[in-house]
Amino acid sequence: MTSFELSSPSTLPATNGYSHVAVVPPGSRLVWTSGQVPIAADGTAAPAGDWEAQTRLAMRNVGAALEAGGATWKDVFKLTIYVVDTSALPVVRRVRDEFVDVDRPPASSLVRVAGLFRPDLLIEIEAVAAVGR
Repeated sequence: MTSFELSSPSTLPATNGYSHVAVVPPGSRLVWTSGQVPIAADGTAAPAGDWEAQTRLAMRNVGAALEAGGATWKDVFKLTIYVVDTSALPVVRRVRDEFVDVDRPPASSLVRVAGLFRPDLLIEIEAVAAVGR
């Protein structure tokens, strides 16, 4: 079980599904994932233009990467999401909330980018987790 601390102090703006601060205790084993895109292990991409399908597959891929590193979504204290457009943020947040603990959401960053390595991809997601020893 992880013991990292997440907080959103009143000295910072209100959040929408994330925490402002994550503190990881000494001795935790850290697991970083590479950015995961909405392409399945067999090479099949989620449908172009489908924010929900693309976000869900990218999140599943992050989950698979976490599992390969000995972590779970409960261990994630930092999430970074790269999107090519911010118009679908409500969809991205709704799907994200299927994976993260909404009562204890990770510290997060959302970055709008000009594009990803393939023009049909809308989103890329990476995570950092802390696993207790």
